[in-house]
Amino acid sequence: MDLKEEVVHKCNQIAEKYNYTHLHFFTGDISQYMEEQNVNMIVTLHACDTATDYALFHAIQMKCRYIFSVPCCQHEINMQLKSDKYHMITRHGILKDRISAILTDSIRANLLQYMGYKTQILEYIDTEGSLKNLFIRATFENLKSNANLLKEVEDTLNYFQIHQTLYELLKTKDCL
Repeated sequence: MDLKEEVVHKCNQIAEKYNYTHLHFFTGDISQYMEEQNVNMIVTLHACDTATDYALFHAIQMKCRYIFSVPCCQHEINMQLKSDKYHMITRHGILKDRISAILTDSIRANLLQYMGYKTQILEYIDTEGSLKNLFIRATFENLKSNANLLKEVEDTLNYFQIHQTLYELLKTKDCL
C-alpha cells in the first residue's frame, strides 16, 4: 500500500510480469486500511513515521505470519523528547534522531514479541550505505505473552513521558 498511484501501478505490473498471482499492491493510506483475510506476509519499506506502526498493527490484528519492516523516519518520539532532563541527548539533532529511532523500534520489537511474534532487529545493509539500515523481522509463532515485555514498554513510555502509536493502537483495541 502506498499513497503514490504510479508506485502501486509499477509494483502491480512487476507482480503480473513474474506471475505472482497472490501479490497485490494498493493505493491508499495504511492508517485507513481494512483487514483482509489470509494475508501471509507484510513488507514495509521506509514507511515514514507512524505508517510503520499502522502496518504492524494491521499485521498483528490479522496474525500475519511474516513481517519484514524497514522503518524510515521516527518523528513521533523525536517530537516528544523536549525535556531539559534529557538535554544531553536532545540538544544535538542527530543524537535526538538516533535515540528516537532506537526507542521507537525497541518498543515495536517488544510489542511484537508480546503479541506472539519471534522478533529480531537486524541490519540489512552496511552503515556506509545508509544510517537507516535496520529492519524488523517477525514471525508469528503464537508465543506465550511475557508480561515483562509489556512492562518494559510501559516503563519506557512513562520514564520518557512519551506516547507511541503502535502501543496506543493495541491498547485501544484491548490487545494489551
